[in-house]
Amino acid sequence: MSEHKENNTVSEAEQTEETTVAPETGAEEQTEVSGEQTAPVDEQAEKLAAAEEKFLRLAAEYDNYRKRTAKEKEAIWTDAKAQAVTAFLPVYDNLERALKQETVDAAYAKGVEMTLKGLQDVLTGLGVEMIPALGESFDPNRHNAVMHVEDDSVGENTVVEVFQQGFICGEKVIRFSMVKVAN
Repeated sequence: MSEHKENNTVSEAEQTEETTVAPETGAEEQTEVSGEQTAPVDEQAEKLAAAEEKFLRLAAEYDNYRKRTAKEKEAIWTDAKAQAVTAFLPVYDNLERALKQETVDAAYAKGVEMTLKGLQDVLTGLGVEMIPALGESFDPNRHNAVMHVEDDSVGENTVVEVFQQGFICGEKVIRFSMVKVAN
């Protein structure tokens, strides 16, 4: 039993030491806890800053995406109009040729003229304009020169004859004007 008492005594001594040490450890823990509290705050601030930067980048990326898709949508619309107008240009050319032909029937000529005028109105409604050519300075971005002629009565690089009318939609040339240019 003496061993048991010694064990109890040791245990009591250990408990006393633990009690004595415990407040010191507790104080150290409290200091560490307050040190740990500043570290998480700094960590949280960094996380918040990173999340804010990520959000701003995402917002900018979305804005760029929205602008890009709007521009692509507009380009697709313009291309679709250009394709539709291109399909009707042979009809325009034929009506223009029909007007140039001599005819005895005035009503027939008036009908062709009205049909051509109606087609021009539809094209204008779609935002398609005729490229001005006759008497204008030659512009390789809008005109296709198929002939050259020496003519001193007109200025150099002036369009003197239009063989086929050109059309433009916005800044997109649907068909170049086929012209004769004076040198």
